[in-house]
Amino acid sequence: MHNHIPFKELLAEPKKLVLTIHLNPDADALGSALGFARVLRKKGHEVVIVSPNSFPDFLKWMQGWEQVLLYDKNPEAARSALAQADVVFSMDYSALKRGGDVGEEIKKSKAVKAIIDHHREPENYAQAMQWSIEAGATCELVYDLLVELGWEKLLDKEAGECLYAGIMTDTGGFRHPNTTQHIHQIVASLMGIGVDVAKVSKLIYDTNTVNRIKLLGFALSQRLHVLTEYNVAYIYLSAKDLASFHAQKGDTEGLVNYALSIKGIVMAALFTEKDQMIKMSFRSVGNFSVNEFARTNFDGGGHTNAAGGVSKELSLEAVIDKFEKLLPNYKTALTKKDE
Repeated sequence: MHNHIPFKELLAEPKKLVLTIHLNPDADALGSALGFARVLRKKGHEVVIVSPNSFPDFLKWMQGWEQVLLYDKNPEAARSALAQADVVFSMDYSALKRGGDVGEEIKKSKAVKAIIDHHREPENYAQAMQWSIEAGATCELVYDLLVELGWEKLLDKEAGECLYAGIMTDTGGFRHPNTTQHIHQIVASLMGIGVDVAKVSKLIYDTNTVNRIKLLGFALSQRLHVLTEYNVAYIYLSAKDLASFHAQKGDTEGLVNYALSIKGIVMAALFTEKDQMIKMSFRSVGNFSVNEFARTNFDGGGHTNAAGGVSKELSLEAVIDKFEKLLPNYKTALTKKDE
């Protein structure tokens, strides 16, 4: 990366900061922004958080969520905040298209740009970076940055709960291989400042509506396909399926993991039809890179074992057809036994 500004220097005196998060924000995006913002305000910075669109209801307990500016609902206010910023942060994303319309605004912005993220192949637009693919979550990188700046004493329980939520969800409840000793040490410190881990888990995982549970049952009994010869399983949901269960934002979250949890499955996919496009989630175990798979075939990307993609041109049937026809090319990689 060129012309690196250390964060210590960048944040030495109070500035106008805008923290932006990616489209369809998850707990790591929202949690990293809200947690970081609370500490930055204690250091005298003016902070605005801008999101391209809304986030699921199960995140609406995080301290400060009501103040997040939604670009799709309030573009003027969001644009004006971005225009006045001294520094604009990309939290939990490092490719501008992941920011949707907000990414377009960042391109135009004269502000210093900073990235805090753990996704692969970051774009080269930032002058300050806290980036590592070794990190399990952006919230982990925020915590490390606070330690580096000597600000971790300013973390209160509310900020800590936001950071914990991102770490917990991005490690799949501490089940994925990105769960390191370091992550557990951070969590231990967060518990030390009073973070109630059981409460946060309950707020995120145990707030299902009856419709969501019925949608899950329907998806698993009617829409799950297992292709044993390729060690692949996928689930699809049409717009009609989603409508018949009154699906809300976040209702399909985690659904793809059920397909991946089947014994012997190496890659799982979820295809959902909403807003005139097909959204794809890919998951894998071991060395099979769904990041590569999604980038090559579906203009997507992400991490080695978790990636996504979108198609605005193809129908649901066409996307599934394309997916199935690609599998023979990957058969060797999908069926080889991991050493």
